[in-house]
Formats: sequence, structure tokens, C-alpha cells
Amino acid sequence: MNTRRIWIEIVVVGSAISIGLALLLASIGAAAGIPEAGNDALQAAPAASQKAAPAEQVFDGMVTCSRCGAKHSPALQRPATVCVRVCVHGGAAFALVSAESSYVLQGDSQVLKPFAGERARIVGSLSGHTIQVRSVSPPS
Repeated sequence: MNTRRIWIEIVVVGSAISIGLALLLASIGAAAGIPEAGNDALQAAPAASQKAAPAEQVFDGMVTCSRCGAKHSPALQRPATVCVRVCVHGGAAFALVSAESSYVLQGDSQVLKPFAGERARIVGSLSGHTIQVRSVSPPS
């Protein structure tokens, strides 16, 4: 009887470990995965042309990444802040998603990182779909 119980415990523990590893691999794959169809414009946004210095504007929205946009992977089971930081660490650019549009953010990533996954007010110049960030602050 004890032998049967040990085998049942081995099977249960092995199954739990297998499921845990599968979820971990799915999370890693989602973090480095293929962008969603609506976010192609964010990744393909061209760099700002340097013809004349555009006037600075104020933008309010959610600081996110160019890979996920407004849709962070629920498979990560982590807050948006962690998702954005994982994606940016993996090579995605910071982005700003507002009710009207999405923009790629160019600037010091150390200034943008504290606002990852949070609403923020960005001051900067817009060229195409790219904002050259001058300052970042909490929304008022």
C-alpha cells in the first residue's frame, strides 16, 4: 500500500512540475512573442527626421512598450509595469498610448522606466508617430 502511495505522489509532483514549467515557458514566449496586429505601426514607426525642430507639445497617456501597446499578455500574470520592463529589456521601445493615438517614445530610458505601465504626462516634440521626450511627470 505504501508503494502505491509513493507512486501516486511521484506522479502528482511530476505533473505539477510539468505544468509549472509549461506556464513559465509560455510566459517567456509571450514576453518575447509576436506583436499583435494593431501594434505594427508602433514597431514600424520611422525615426524622426531632423528638418526643423518641431514645437513641443504635451501628451497624456499610458507609458507602455511598442511590442504590447495597450494589450499586455495575461499569460505573464504580472502587472503592466513588469510586462513593459520585460519587453523594453528585450529590445522593444517605450511607447505612449492615449485615447487618440499611439506614439513611440525616444529619450532617456532611465527617465521613462519609473513610469512603465503607468499614466504619465509627456512633454516633447512630435514627428510622425515618434515623440522626442523632453520631460515626464505624473498626470495632473
